[in-house]
Amino acid sequence: MKLKKIGIKLTADPKRVLLLPFSPGNEQRIRKIVNRIIKLTDDKAVLLLEEINNKFRQRHLGFENRLIDNYTLVEKYVSQPVSRTKQLLLGTYFSKEYSICSASLFNPSIVSHPDQTRLKHGNLRFILSLRAVGEGHISSVEFVSGIITESLHIKFDEIPIYATPPSKRDTRPFIPHEVADDILDSNYDIEFSGCEKLSERVIFPFSKTESNGIEDVRLVRFLNDDGSYVYYGTFTAYDGHHILSELLETKDFKKFKIRTLTGNGAKDKGMALFPEKIDGKYWMISRQDGENIFIMNSGNIYEWNNPVILREPEYDWEFVQLGNCGSPVKTPEGWLVLTHSVGAMRTYVISAILLDIKNPHKIIGHLREPLLVPDEEERDGYVPNVVYTCGSMLYNKNLIIPYAMSDSASRFAYISLNDLLNMMQ
Repeated sequence: MKLKKIGIKLTADPKRVLLLPFSPGNEQRIRKIVNRIIKLTDDKAVLLLEEINNKFRQRHLGFENRLIDNYTLVEKYVSQPVSRTKQLLLGTYFSKEYSICSASLFNPSIVSHPDQTRLKHGNLRFILSLRAVGEGHISSVEFVSGIITESLHIKFDEIPIYATPPSKRDTRPFIPHEVADDILDSNYDIEFSGCEKLSERVIFPFSKTESNGIEDVRLVRFLNDDGSYVYYGTFTAYDGHHILSELLETKDFKKFKIRTLTGNGAKDKGMALFPEKIDGKYWMISRQDGENIFIMNSGNIYEWNNPVILREPEYDWEFVQLGNCGSPVKTPEGWLVLTHSVGAMRTYVISAILLDIKNPHKIIGHLREPLLVPDEEERDGYVPNVVYTCGSMLYNKNLIIPYAMSDSASRFAYISLNDLLNMMQ
């Protein structure tokens, strides 16, 4: 294989922390804590708040506003008027820091940035989404921006120490009213202030269906019928017991819509949207049975039914499982789909298939050997012997592939599109 790996890596940083609400127990316990704080003298409250500010203020943007937000969650248990100092102090006792990627930072996907201004000729600005895993194995979504140079060098924008969650705006269900309340709860809008940098924005689980994680966002820059673009990202919501297929939508990576996907074809992991309509319909690659790659189309981006098998395991390195590795990439020769395969010793590899440009049900080429296999440096980690990606991008006639190493860290590889297509059988 003529694949080349780029030395740069993205690794987990336990210093990146969110300021989140904290509940120490039931209502009775909360009342006791509130009363203890209210009984403090004003002088003691001032000294205690000053000490907390000295330790934590510099670790968070808008620290006081976040504390007040968390205070309002317990305000109903406050039986008398209190000063702003005590409001802030109450907020600190019902707040916690959460290290979003203390365990790992992996399963990246890549798209071109909506802002391509102020760049040298031949350079491209990109956005990378990553799955960050912290305490309790809870997954959230981080973003990193950077530039790919004409010579295929990767330059990341500065990754700040701050991590900031969005605000939840409202719920706008796109699904029938007879479904469960927790499904309705998973349809909502979020918005970042815009004051923070892109790399400071973190989408942390909001709904009950996501309570144990937002997993494996597969970003795609989607071409609308009117020639404009929007960014979609299919992902898996996990509550610790059940999974749900969901879709995020944004134009600017500041405002996001989160919607639940419905239908008999939206029931497993690994859904990946084609980057444009074909014959007036949306198309989706998916995995319905944990074993084979499926494909389906729909007139409604939120409803998916009647998937059909596109490809079954054939080679020894894919005997256990096949799935997609992100949204298909449009090439002059057809739709290029990176796949993940599982073989002996639960080893994950990345390969590729090529679909007919007008009839994606038809496979017109595939690799007879893996494109990317975990090497000795990559095979040890949180989940050993795994290479995996959630989305690649075509740039300067090269396929840029960000990928995860054993569910721990991420790096990049690239291959000439012509070389890859020439290897297709």
